[in-house]
Amino acid sequence: MPRRPPAHHLPHHCAPGTLCRMRTAYKCRAYPAPGQAAVLNRVFGCVRLVWNKTLSERQSRYRAEGARTSYRDADRALTGWKRTRELAFLSEVSSVPLQQTLRHQHTAFVNFFAGRTRHPRFKSRVGRQSAHYTRSAFRMRDGVLTLARTNSPLRFVWSFDVNLTSLDPTMVVVSRDPDGRWYVTFTVDAATVVPADPTGRAVGVDLGLTSFLVTSDGERVANPAHLARKARSLARYQRRLARCRPGSLNRRKAKVKVARAHREVRHARADFLHRTTTRLVRSADLIAIEDLSVRNMVRNRGLARAISDAGWGEFRRQLEYKCARSGRRLVVIDRWHPSSKTCSNCGFRLAELELSTRHWTCPDCRTRHDRDLNAAKNILAAGRVVARGDSGEACGADVRRQGSSFPRSAVKQEARAVRRSP
Repeated sequence: MPRRPPAHHLPHHCAPGTLCRMRTAYKCRAYPAPGQAAVLNRVFGCVRLVWNKTLSERQSRYRAEGARTSYRDADRALTGWKRTRELAFLSEVSSVPLQQTLRHQHTAFVNFFAGRTRHPRFKSRVGRQSAHYTRSAFRMRDGVLTLARTNSPLRFVWSFDVNLTSLDPTMVVVSRDPDGRWYVTFTVDAATVVPADPTGRAVGVDLGLTSFLVTSDGERVANPAHLARKARSLARYQRRLARCRPGSLNRRKAKVKVARAHREVRHARADFLHRTTTRLVRSADLIAIEDLSVRNMVRNRGLARAISDAGWGEFRRQLEYKCARSGRRLVVIDRWHPSSKTCSNCGFRLAELELSTRHWTCPDCRTRHDRDLNAAKNILAAGRVVARGDSGEACGADVRRQGSSFPRSAVKQEARAVRRSP
């Protein structure tokens, strides 16, 4: 199995160069024995039942009484379910994953009422299944993992350059994908690494679809279009699935093939994004990007699939935690900054610029611009302005500046005709 880079989360209040705590997660393949797989499948079913039943009763109570359900109320209800004859089997599995399910649903509703996420949905048995184990429900000694209610260690394949004997995870997540693969994720609270050596280089990044990104130095990274390359084979597998009889063995096999095709696309996209973001973080001290509203952009039916396939949101997330981990500076400029319509040489701004226009000539200084390269240069200039104006901001934090972040000349405001070429 190829090496999977770990995920990191760092609080934004940590100042650059200081030693603070960050949460690191290592995900690797797991190979449970048949008995262990049966126990874990039962845990998945109990977790799914507790989530769905709690969500149903929470919604019913809100419709009938207009009252919200707290975590304490949900925990009290779970205890009552275990004492009934119909749900007594909930006591046969570890109680920790069930308690974690209640905590996750409570957090999901807190985020929903705060406007950060959408309403929590019911879980399905055909999707990804997972169970979270805290310290009291697993034992990790000398690189050997043993889960609660299991008699033998869980076998997994480790591909990271980490000493297993010294690994002290705070949580273990066991999951099973729809294609049948098992994974185990170790969550570790560790100190930040030593900041990377300074490079003395700053770079602006403009994201796109033809070229995934263009830097202010002229570097172009082509868009691999992982989903588009697999679209024909994926459509073929989905047609075979549609022709199968519901509930048949052939339908289950067809579902696995569709899930495998999606897994290949997902892993290829993740690998590409990790390589690209790591190279950027290692090569520059300051990285400036635009604050793209991906949620609104995917409403365009003609570009929704291509935008989702590009993974711009995941690209920014990886840049944030990698910059925080390496002591780099990430500046996110305002999304309304006219980076494409502004001349990076003299500051002249066009009145309008169609999306199909890939090159244009500035009517003021006669400089011919490549649309993406010009935008990347303006993003870098705006990022430097923001960085100078707020130098005390923590590394990796979002920095927004309302209005135009690029200083413009007061005598170059009126719109003029512009020469465009496709």
